[in-house]
Amino acid sequence: MGLFYARPLRQSALETIPQFLVHHYGEMAGPIASLISSIGIFFGIMASLLPAVTLITAIFNVSTFTAVCICIVLVVAYVFFGGVWGAGLAGILKLIIIYLTLAISGVIAWSAMGGLTGIVSTFPVFPWFSLIGRGGWLDVASLLSLVVGILSTQTYIQAIYAARDTQTARTGSLVAAAMTIPVGLPSVLVGMYMSLHYPSIAPIDALPLFIINNLPDWLGGLAIGGLILSTVGSAAGLALGIGTMISRDIVSGIFHYTNDCGLLWINRGFVLLIAFSAAFCAFGNMNSLVLEWGILSMSLRGSSIILPLSFAIFLPGKLSSRWAIYSMLLGAVIALLTKILYSGGLDPLFSSLLASMAVILVGVIKDAKKHTDILDQ
Repeated sequence: MGLFYARPLRQSALETIPQFLVHHYGEMAGPIASLISSIGIFFGIMASLLPAVTLITAIFNVSTFTAVCICIVLVVAYVFFGGVWGAGLAGILKLIIIYLTLAISGVIAWSAMGGLTGIVSTFPVFPWFSLIGRGGWLDVASLLSLVVGILSTQTYIQAIYAARDTQTARTGSLVAAAMTIPVGLPSVLVGMYMSLHYPSIAPIDALPLFIINNLPDWLGGLAIGGLILSTVGSAAGLALGIGTMISRDIVSGIFHYTNDCGLLWINRGFVLLIAFSAAFCAFGNMNSLVLEWGILSMSLRGSSIILPLSFAIFLPGKLSSRWAIYSMLLGAVIALLTKILYSGGLDPLFSSLLASMAVILVGVIKDAKKHTDILDQ
């Protein structure tokens, strides 16, 4: 995003991915992209709220339903009183807290397992030290889902637009990428420690239980607060992304409603509706894996949008409106059908990307041939 997408996105002077697609592919591209992105982002909100509900339930000793209600209030307050700027400022605070506590947690877990020698002697090389330990296709699909999902998600694009200038957007993207590594490695160590000592717990409980049982009370409380901020902030940012697309691309774009104050309240209303819906869907799936929802979210919103978006950015004019829209629709439909019909087999990302690319190639070839025929005549 920093190296290739930041500059052309900012030079467009637009606000959302659908607006960018409309500029290149016509008005129909906007609502289609908004709908597809919103469905995918919705699952991402669920992936963020699941750990938030678990944390609040464990810390305050309340029912799951009460924790869901608290999450809704926090998400709505996060957006209503700060928006993307509030998310950014709170992000700096939570970043400091999470880095500090995870660094200490990683050191504790490393020492408790006997360092590198103890870890290697305890855990088999495969699958524990392999990047494809769950299977090549599955882990490659997870990686690609992350990449295409981030590049085609309104929340991340919104941060690019919110930057002071192009250089700031680019630098921020690169710094954010680098900063995931010192968060990820201690988390892996904590996960391995908990798998060794508490093999029967739910994966979602691993980090909170480690913090509660292994860190000093004051530091553990700070860590839990940072984690709640992180999960709620992530859900709020994603909800704000959906609200922005609906208000700007559908309400304003299709119905030509231009009152700024009205659009703001429409945006907030949809954020409230989305927060309620996602929280109660999370309530019904508390035993599911967070990672599965995150990957599904990335696959849905990325597989059908990333290719038309990239063509619009790097090869403008090469893909016609009709074929771009066909590729988006087919990519989304194939992703959903693959998930429903082959939930334990082929990853939705591969099938949908292949379908989308096939449509684009057919369109480019047909348009090129048509152009050649016109020139010949």
